[in-house]
Amino acid sequence: MSLDDQIAAGVGLEPAHRHESFLVYEGFRWLKIGFAVILASIVLYIADRPYGGRYGGTWAGYILGITGAALIFWLTWFGYRKRSYLDLQGRLVSRLSAHVYLGLALLVVATLHTGFSFGWNIHTLAYVLMCLVIASGVFGIFAYARYPRMMTENRGNLTTHEMLSHIAGLNDELRNASLPLDDATALVVERAVETTDIGGAPWRQLSGNYSGCVTDAALVGVIAAERSVGPEQEEAYRRVHVLLDNKRALLRQMRLDISYKAMMEIWLYVHVPITFALLAALIAHIVAVLFFIPLALRG
Repeated sequence: MSLDDQIAAGVGLEPAHRHESFLVYEGFRWLKIGFAVILASIVLYIADRPYGGRYGGTWAGYILGITGAALIFWLTWFGYRKRSYLDLQGRLVSRLSAHVYLGLALLVVATLHTGFSFGWNIHTLAYVLMCLVIASGVFGIFAYARYPRMMTENRGNLTTHEMLSHIAGLNDELRNASLPLDDATALVVERAVETTDIGGAPWRQLSGNYSGCVTDAALVGVIAAERSVGPEQEEAYRRVHVLLDNKRALLRQMRLDISYKAMMEIWLYVHVPITFALLAALIAHIVAVLFFIPLALRG
């Protein structure tokens, strides 16, 4: 997509608003609820003293298992509701806060449900997948707590659309300012005008590394040519130098913004597929517990 296309499409029109963090929503309301769930699970686990040791098939194990399964299904349902870190208000903030703290409580509930009994079976697979989902979710918490603030600081009250517009304006100025330059240097500047390296492959977006950037190359070329020009052309080369420097700074700002956005989204490429795998394993676990294992015991 060209620079003009990105501006026309209104890429990143969203401003960076401040909002109450979902981590501290209503005085850590859902943290307290999550802690209460953990405490109740621990009390239940300690109160149950079955013959032969604790496991998921005791009365306490079933209560913990039902609670854990209900949490997984609810958390999954919420996870696919459309949300944006720029529009976390009211009920949606409350649900996101609940998603975080109940998700962490789930780790304790499910672990106690197992009775710390693991093996090479579908039950342990479901537990392992749940741990992976929670771990990726923890990174998501980190990303949503850290990167919006960094994006706000980096943007300096500019939207992505405004930054793209500034770059387009610099390109117009560069095209006119490069007319007095020698042909070789003017060609290098023209390439920098025609090519704006933003976005690209996922690794580029994450790292913000744009080796071979034509704007950087043009700036190096103008600086080299600037050393050998006469006094009458110094002002023309200096002006192009300044414009290229400004464009490079804006590009760095935009690339950093894109990198922050990518870091906020990349965890979902792990979180979502593993969540589907967890649901499949959980359903298999429930079916095995309710149907196949009882049938095997009767036989």
